[in-house]
Amino acid sequence: MLFTTAAHLIGSLTKAVAEGKLDDKLKFHTTPRSLIIDEIGYLPIDRQGANLFFQLISRRYERGPMILTSNQGFGAWGEVFGDRVIATAILDRLLHHAVTLNIRGNSYRLKEKLKAGLLRPADNTDSQPGGEI
Repeated sequence: MLFTTAAHLIGSLTKAVAEGKLDDKLKFHTTPRSLIIDEIGYLPIDRQGANLFFQLISRRYERGPMILTSNQGFGAWGEVFGDRVIATAILDRLLHHAVTLNIRGNSYRLKEKLKAGLLRPADNTDSQPGGEI
């Protein structure tokens, strides 16, 4: 099993392109039985990053389970990846055999602060609807 954030993954793939080692890096991320990619949508992804992310998803497609977390609904992934066509191609592969969980509500991490009255629910920036694949 391999865990990474989307930002770290894309940074790693981008560096591999610059070093001429993209194929090796894609193999590294394709080999584990399960891959977990956290925080998709927290930081913007440029066109090159979106293309690299697509290449990874395409290579892993039907090869092993992936768990992805995002604070963005699927309808916003065109904006996340800066390109609706790439986002649609990524989602097509991810959702084909997927089980999706949509978690709504206040951040679990801030639950105690809210309960103690130290924060108001409107101050909770993690309360955006999101989903996990």
